[in-house]
Amino acid sequence: MDNILNINNPGYLARTIAEKFKQRRLDFNITQEGLAQKTGVSLGSVKRFESTAQISLSSLLKIAVILDLGDYFYGIKDIGEQQTIDQVLKSKNSKPRKRARRND
Repeated sequence: MDNILNINNPGYLARTIAEKFKQRRLDFNITQEGLAQKTGVSLGSVKRFESTAQISLSSLLKIAVILDLGDYFYGIKDIGEQQTIDQVLKSKNSKPRKRARRND
């Protein structure tokens, strides 16, 4: 249960994204200064993002494009119909159906 709470925690999610973006930057051998120049995002924003996971959505997307991570955000468009938090939690806890029911 603790793992589910961590995964669904916005702070945990933000830190995880920041860590993955930082690692990707390092894999591409780009400095924070270089990333700031390529994206047009201020150096302070890049540093703050990597240390505290705080960044504007616009800046995050600019960084994602330069680091070739933009495709990860396209999955958002496939969310489908809106659900309440209770519905989402219930669906995560339910087992997938293995067969259909008969409608008599």
